[in-house]
Amino acid sequence: MQITAALVEGLDAPFTLTELELDDPGPGEVLVELTATGICHTDGLARHGDLPFPLPGVLGHEGAGTVAAVGPGVTGYAEGDPVVIGWPSCGACRNCRAGEPRYCERLGAALGGGGRLDGGTALHRLDGTPVSSHFFGQSSFATHSLTTAAALVRVPSDMPLELMGPLACGISTGAGAIFNTVRPRPGDQLVVFGTGTVGLAAIMAARNSAATRIIAVDRHEARLELARELGATDTVNATDTDVVEAVHDLCGGPADYALECTGVISVVRQAADTVGMLGTCVLIGGAPAEAEFTLDHLSTLWGKRIVGVLGGGGRSEELITCIMRLYAQGRFPFDRLVEYFDFADVQTALDRSYAGQVIKPILRMPKPSAAV
Repeated sequence: MQITAALVEGLDAPFTLTELELDDPGPGEVLVELTATGICHTDGLARHGDLPFPLPGVLGHEGAGTVAAVGPGVTGYAEGDPVVIGWPSCGACRNCRAGEPRYCERLGAALGGGGRLDGGTALHRLDGTPVSSHFFGQSSFATHSLTTAAALVRVPSDMPLELMGPLACGISTGAGAIFNTVRPRPGDQLVVFGTGTVGLAAIMAARNSAATRIIAVDRHEARLELARELGATDTVNATDTDVVEAVHDLCGGPADYALECTGVISVVRQAADTVGMLGTCVLIGGAPAEAEFTLDHLSTLWGKRIVGVLGGGGRSEELITCIMRLYAQGRFPFDRLVEYFDFADVQTALDRSYAGQVIKPILRMPKPSAAV
């Protein structure tokens, strides 16, 4: 079918709304007519070449919409069902079978291979020339997305569908790091570096836990104020403060957990230094490919743990459904992070996100009557 997509022709090239041909759904696949899709810094990383993805291609990985068609063998979904497109995985490797599809052994190909896991792109120019598809298994900067039924998460009919897309990555990454990896014990003290989408989601999740001190660290006072409103018990402005010393003062010693949500290498070291013996530094933010950091060997040797988390860990259906229910109960107000943009303004939305003017931009897709 013919769709409209925001095509990126090459590294650092602009997003260009382009008419493309999208394959019909094959076995196990579902065609989703997108209502909206969130914009994540990871989309910018791929566009800049810091996350491998073959260009020209279509980015976007926080899509939500309605099922438009199902391929052979698909059960459980029908035309019109509202869904979020979660992370892709092969479903057959050791990690997938162990309940950790975020760590699928074929994850690199699933996220950035430029096509289906079994080979071949689903997108072509009108003259038949192929362009890369299936970024994070979906390429949702488009009016329609082709994905696997296994990646979908059903959205309750009373939920605002246009808001749900960021649950696929940004929101679930921060929340899942708390729910699936940290799992705070009563009285634990946490520090969150970076109060963007991921960091604020971690703070909201921590507020729903047994942690009793939740410290937010950032350079933007307005974001720190929002962090306080969403659950942070304390804040540290890193602009002119020794962050490690400030955290130790607030905690009466090292924190139990530090969550690094910025992807800035110098901040990784700060985060690691805020925890001590038996403390855990959780790396969440996406740094450029091949970035490296150093740690003090002796202090790390004394029981300190450095743990990486992808997408919040766990299964999309369990994690995203949990967040939707918490949102419905008023316990996870992630709608406060959102600003909406028209699909044609994708570049403006990404630029404003990078400038720190918007926390979580969401692109509204044109109505079906306006789509090609």
